[in-house]
Amino acid sequence: MSGTVPGPGPVTRLLLVDDQQLVRSGFAMICSVEPDLEVVGEAADGAAAVERARGLRPDVVLMDVQMPVMDGIEATRRIVAEDLAKVLVLTTFDDDAYVDDALRAGASGFLLKNSDADRLVDAVRTVAAGHALLAPEVTRRVIERMVATGGDAGPPPASGAVAPDPGLARLTPRESEVLALVGQGMSNTEIAGELFLGEATVKTHVSNVLAKLHLRDRVQAVVYYHRTLT
Repeated sequence: MSGTVPGPGPVTRLLLVDDQQLVRSGFAMICSVEPDLEVVGEAADGAAAVERARGLRPDVVLMDVQMPVMDGIEATRRIVAEDLAKVLVLTTFDDDAYVDDALRAGASGFLLKNSDADRLVDAVRTVAAGHALLAPEVTRRVIERMVATGGDAGPPPASGAVAPDPGLARLTPRESEVLALVGQGMSNTEIAGELFLGEATVKTHVSNVLAKLHLRDRVQAVVYYHRTLT
């Protein structure tokens, strides 16, 4: 279905969590036709999701937000805290609070349910590969909110912007270039094209940037960039 189907390789195991059976069935139908994705379980509420994640140890959990017994934010927090799986939050609610809460709970991605099938599949692959992902519809707004409120995005900016964050001095010139492009929301593929580098090289640079600046993922890198350099 997706235009970016990878070659033979490891299969990503998925746990689908939503209180509506039809929604879970729809996600299962979309994912099951992809050769590198396998739905290994389902859950109808957050508490059941945590228990199923403990037993199944999926690679990625597709998590709804509003559910009975335990909501998706708390379930995400527990799954991430126990390092059971990466979590991709899916919701119909285009609401900043849900995005902020999901990211602070440790979600690796946030996608609206009205996204098309290809975007959903690509989002699962992105999160499974260890990258962070935000729905394009909400990325800029979330960044602006987190920058304005001093959200959890690594070291704070220098007082009065008198001096740059000392962490930046640890970056090589190329890593600084990569940080700037990540900060603009570019993917590894787009950065590779911009800098005429291989994607593997870009991935290494991104990993070095995150490690040197003590950032958890690309979302934090984007916020860090806008807090310290713009």
